[in-house]
Amino acid sequence: MKSKSYILLIVNPIAGDSEKDHIIEGVDYEAAQRGYSLKIFETTGGDDVSQIQDILKEYHPERVLVAGGDGTISLVAQCLRNSNIVMGIIPAGSANGMAVNFEIPETVEEQIEVAFSDCLLKVDTLIINDKICLHIADLGMNAELVKNYESSNIRGKLGYFLQSIPTIINSGGPYDFSIQTENETFEKSGILLAIANANKFGTGANINPKGKINDGIFEILIFKNLDFIEILKTLQDNPEMSSEFVDIISTKKAIISTKKKVSFQIDGEFLGEVSEITAAVKPKSLLMAVPQEYCEMHNYTKDNQ
Repeated sequence: MKSKSYILLIVNPIAGDSEKDHIIEGVDYEAAQRGYSLKIFETTGGDDVSQIQDILKEYHPERVLVAGGDGTISLVAQCLRNSNIVMGIIPAGSANGMAVNFEIPETVEEQIEVAFSDCLLKVDTLIINDKICLHIADLGMNAELVKNYESSNIRGKLGYFLQSIPTIINSGGPYDFSIQTENETFEKSGILLAIANANKFGTGANINPKGKINDGIFEILIFKNLDFIEILKTLQDNPEMSSEFVDIISTKKAIISTKKKVSFQIDGEFLGEVSEITAAVKPKSLLMAVPQEYCEMHNYTKDNQ
């Protein structure tokens, strides 16, 4: 075991198609100010998980900071889940859904300050088809959009916007979903089924306003149609969406199946087409540094962390 106290910074060098030097310099300075040594690891898309696990065993960092998008954050969470190591996020991806949900500030300086802060929250994670999900997974139209985005050359929110119209036109929906929870089976039809551990997509759309990221349950949301008035409501902080637009099921576990294969994504990563998924919540299994204002606004206190 190393004698020094370490901070591990994990950087996805291609996330968001932007340079990360200013992030590395800022984290290095802040770590030194706090008496830490900094270890840096850059992801390659290869055996990142095993390499990160080896670094954790060798350096025993007190905190792991992630500079990347939702996919990189999920990858690191896979390594840190069920440990007492704090994870801080510095959003550097295309949509940054987790950062949007935690209301991470806009500037890198403020993001680093939050990542080093002592405002900590134990959050739930989901296991969906043996993969970790922190944010939102879905079947249907949005997963089709993620697929089209990944195959395009334009990054960021502009890239999502440019792919949205052709995705709507060419969507294979509506789809028939069979949803088996602990107590009941539902038969639903819709253009999109979301499995939500958080509230918002990276675009800011608040599709799950009543969800809490540490309440031990998750929501299954079945969006029935393309109602643009209802879609606009999701841009509000607390939208009241019509039952004609969305059905919501709260549960701890579920098996979801479809009659034909449907596009599927987790935390912004397209995972192909599937006809069945299993989902289960792992309560308060990841320790994260979040803004103090987020805890106060959502009534998270030391007592319910």
